[in-house]
Amino acid sequence: QVQLVESGGGLVQPGGSLRLSCAASGRIASMYVLAWFRQAPGKEREFLTAIRWNGGRTAYADSAKGRFTISRDNAKNTVYLQMSTLKPEDTAVYYCAAGLLADWATLDKESAARLPYAYWGQGTQVTVSS
Repeated sequence: QVQLVESGGGLVQPGGSLRLSCAASGRIASMYVLAWFRQAPGKEREFLTAIRWNGGRTAYADSAKGRFTISRDNAKNTVYLQMSTLKPEDTAVYYCAAGLLADWATLDKESAARLPYAYWGQGTQVTVSS
C-alpha cells in the first residue's frame, strides 16, 4: 500500500514559478514510477511527466517539456514538480500517482501516460492568475 500526499499548490501570477511536492509513504518498490497529472475544469485528466523511482529516468508529455521538471529525493520519499513560466492555462488540480513498470520496460511519454497507476494523491490546486 502506498499513500501519496501532494502539497505546494496555490495562486501564482502568470510568468511565475511553483514547486509541487508529492510525499510517498509505504513501501516504494524499485519498479515504481511516480507521475504527475493535472485536470482542469471541464477537461480530461492530462499526463505531464513521470520518473522511475529506481534510476531516475524521466518522461515528459509535449505540453510539459521545457517548462516543467520532475525530480525525486529517495531519502525523503518525495517527488517534485518544478513549474516555471506558468500560464493561466496551467490552472488545474495537480495529482501525483504511482504505478509499477517492469525494470526491462521502456519509460517514455506513451508508456508513462498509459501505465495503470494504482495509487493517487488527493490533488493540489494550482491557479495562475493576475
